[in-house]
Formats: sequence, structure tokens, C-alpha cells
Amino acid sequence: MSLPKAELHLHIEGTLEPELAFALAARNGVTLPYADTEELRRAYAFSDLQSFLDLYYALMAVLRTEEDFADLAEAYLARAAAQGVRHAEIFFDPQAHTARGVPLAVVVDGLGRALDRSAERHGISTRLIMCFLRDESAESALETFEAARPWFGGRITGIGLDSAEVGHPPAKFREVYRLAAEAGLHRVAHAGEEGPAAYITEALDVLGVERIDHGLRCLEDPELVDRLVRERIPLTLCPLSNVRLRCVDTLADHPLPAILDAGLLATVNSDDPAYFGGYVGDTYEALAEALRLDRETLRLLAANSFRAAFLTEERRAELLAEVAAYEFPDGDA
Repeated sequence: MSLPKAELHLHIEGTLEPELAFALAARNGVTLPYADTEELRRAYAFSDLQSFLDLYYALMAVLRTEEDFADLAEAYLARAAAQGVRHAEIFFDPQAHTARGVPLAVVVDGLGRALDRSAERHGISTRLIMCFLRDESAESALETFEAARPWFGGRITGIGLDSAEVGHPPAKFREVYRLAAEAGLHRVAHAGEEGPAAYITEALDVLGVERIDHGLRCLEDPELVDRLVRERIPLTLCPLSNVRLRCVDTLADHPLPAILDAGLLATVNSDDPAYFGGYVGDTYEALAEALRLDRETLRLLAANSFRAAFLTEERRAELLAEVAAYEFPDGDA
């Protein structure tokens, strides 16, 4: 769990643990439709992506102030540091907040309060990636993009695309990704989770993304696999999420070994850890047990996470050296 690693696929709203949700609800006078934290945890039995999203967006009602967003990010960073995270590229969903009357500045500045002190407090360097909800309109994404311009190059360093994938192809967001490229922002997108492998190709060709979030269905298209290997396009896999959202039956069935055998630049991440049963260190441990991964495979995944990250070459070299020098405790993997 303490193996140095980066987390590249983490929705900050998905780190809202039941205990913090109830604390923020009390602070903000919000009534949750659950008697206690245990009843809320029992609601985390998802049949698919949409059943998760319904609860995910409903619980965001407790996030109202800069302090709330700062507390949310600080809680994540403390957990991440305890699980070996040295760099985190954090997604947030501005439209989910502005749609309920929370100003964008409250969200960005609140998260920023925690991220600005992360290196000093937790030894974690950070990036903030603004995601667009793909089941909202392209016009809404463009409006959000323009509203966020004051933070480009500072707090916000990239854009992404998330939420319900099926029926919302990447090309819908062609224009906002073109503008992001002009603004010098990094570009990533969820593709090939519930949607087809063709969405991965479209995200590369139409959106010009540098990294594919999820991407596990790439194996359905051998030509796409060859391209991803040749162009060294990283995949940010989220195995616990895949199982909880029924994309994969069990962790032992996860295609990670096949993905690595194909030569793909795969990374392991936690996605929405409060909902899916574990943070990124927990994910490494669960994979090691379910897939019988040896120490060098775990070391490869950790190194991949830094190779795939948006880092300066100096910082990347520093973190890769940490991975190479890491000594596993006796009994691990």
C-alpha cells in the first residue's frame, strides 16, 4: 500500500465518505434521506453506472461552501498520503455544482485551499482537471469552459469528460476540446468503460486526448490496441469501480493482465473510492490478491502512473527513482 504511486483518475466528489456527508449536512442544514451512515452505505449497491450516478449527484447537495470543498479535498489527500500517493490529478464536476446554485469560484477556490498546501502537508503534488458532464449539452460545456478561464494555467490545468457514456459520443464535445487545446490545457476523456471501443478512437481522433480514462474495452479492437501501444497512450484503469458497476463480474476476471501483456501503458486508480470500496492503495492490494500480481508487476504499475502523469521531467524522474528504490515489506505480494 505504501508503494509510491500517482492517482490519475479520481473524482473528488466521489471521495465523499458517509461520515463527512452527514457532518456537512449538519453544518449546512441539509436533510439526507438516510437515518445514519450505515443506511447510506447500504445504498451503495449499484446495478450499473446510472444507478451510481443517481446517488452520487444527490449526495452533492451537502457541498455548499469553500470550506466544504476544502474539507472534502483535505480528507482525500490525507487518505491518499497514507496509501503511498505522491502525485494526484484530481477531477471535479463544475456543472454538478453550478446547476444547484453553487458558484464556480466557491468550488475551485475551496478545492484550491487544500491543494495549495498538499505538497507541504502530505508530500503530494497535485493537478486539477475540470470535467464536463457528457449527458449535458455541448453548449453547457462551452459556457462552463468560458466561465473557468480565469483559473486556466493556474488552478485548472486540464479538462476531462465524464458521467453517462452510452449515447454521448466524444465528438459531441469537439469544440470545447479545440478551445482547450488552444488554451494549452491537458485533455483527457472517459471512453470505453460502458461505451464501445469506437469511443476511444473518437476521443483520440476528434478530441485529441492525451490519456484515456478507463479504456478497458480497447481489447475488443486489436488495431486500436496496436495504436495505443505504438503511441504510448495511457489508460487510467479503475478495477474496483469496474466490478461495482458491473462492467466486470469479479476482480479475478479483470482484464488488467491481458492489458499489460499487450504492452499497454496501464495505470491503476480508485475512481470514486467512497462508493466503490477502496482507495488506490486498497486497489493495489486487492489486485495483488485477486490476480496474484507479483512485486515487479506492482512496481511497473506504480512507475506507469508517473510515466502517464502531467509532470515536469524533473519531478517525474524524482518519483520514478522512488519507485525503483522502494523495498516491499516482508509478506507483501
